[in-house]
Amino acid sequence: MQARLTGRNAAELRFRLYGLFAIGAAIATLGVLLFSIVGKGYTAFVQTEILLDVRFDAAAIGDLEDLEGEGRRAALQRADYGALLRESLREQFPDVEGRTAIRSLTALVSTGARAMLREKIADDPALLDRSVPLWLTADDEVDMLMKGQIARDVPESERRLSDVQLAWVDALEAEGRIRTVFNRTFLTAGDSREPELAGVWGALVGSFLTLAVALGVSFPIGVLTAVYLEEFAPKNRWTDLVEVNINNLAAVPSIVYGLLGLAVFLNILQLPRSAPLVGGLTLALMTLPTIIIAARSAILGVPPSIREAARGVGASPLQVVAHHVLPLALPGILTGTIIGMARALGETAPLLMVGMVAFIVDVPGSLTDAATVLPVQIFLWADSPERGFVEKVSGAILVLMTFLLLMNAGAIVMRQKFEKRW
Repeated sequence: MQARLTGRNAAELRFRLYGLFAIGAAIATLGVLLFSIVGKGYTAFVQTEILLDVRFDAAAIGDLEDLEGEGRRAALQRADYGALLRESLREQFPDVEGRTAIRSLTALVSTGARAMLREKIADDPALLDRSVPLWLTADDEVDMLMKGQIARDVPESERRLSDVQLAWVDALEAEGRIRTVFNRTFLTAGDSREPELAGVWGALVGSFLTLAVALGVSFPIGVLTAVYLEEFAPKNRWTDLVEVNINNLAAVPSIVYGLLGLAVFLNILQLPRSAPLVGGLTLALMTLPTIIIAARSAILGVPPSIREAARGVGASPLQVVAHHVLPLALPGILTGTIIGMARALGETAPLLMVGMVAFIVDVPGSLTDAATVLPVQIFLWADSPERGFVEKVSGAILVLMTFLLLMNAGAIVMRQKFEKRW
């Protein structure tokens, strides 16, 4: 007996050690994953800028004082802001001659700087024929260099910046004309072909609109279905068949729902392609079984004594459900809903089938505007050959994780608010 007792105690100790080892391995794996993402993505939230003395030459822009409306807008669009940048850079480096050298010098500044100059002169026409110091966004290669992601000690043929461009950057840095600031563009702009101009705001808005549609469709239908099956539906072969099909639909691959959305919403109903409305309806179909199963479990967990007490004071079946069962089951229903929404937030395959993989620059303003979502945006950036998009991918993952954490925090707050004890 003593030997058997010693063996049982040893087995229990080993089991506890196995559990501790599994928890430690999971935490270590999660830590390595987070460290890798944060280590690569935190630089996406900072941006390199170059200070230039820009002269808004009236010969290049034109006279704006007598123009209004469309004429003023057309004059601003016709202006050669690239020439203004070239002249500003040549004043900084007067020894640079030749078309190729000037083109290499201009490449230090982002192509988006032209739009910045246009907005600046549009806001203040009094800047005409004046020289103004402006901090302009640097090109992504210069940005990568300042962040230490481009090695200087490799041959010139193995890096995108030439030795001459490195010398120009060093000269600008020595004069205090290069700085690193918080990258507001990454959080306030849409997608772009240029890494230094690309942002996640368009995808973030698209994700919010898509999830809003999915939640608005799946939550009421899922809860009503669960209430009917648990409280009102007769127990027969037909309800058993419905329950089996709901459980099976929860395990269907997400790409199948994408095909269903493509066939029904695009081909039959002719809804707009690449729109949050279509994406949300497709994700609603995918999350509906999860919400139904979670809601049924929460309703089933309400003690029968609650129902019996309500009936004992004369409540109707509908009043029993609406006033007693649903309020007590709501925390569990919200938990299942947030699990379904979290799964929908990370889905890519169904949205690819309904066209939400397109290159979208503008931020969507309604449910029918063309849009993309954060997982698809990450997929597109990860497939890009530009070095600058590597940090954008990790930065977008951080934004996605933050969005998910906020959703979970909101669900926890709502669950605690509606939770009742019996």
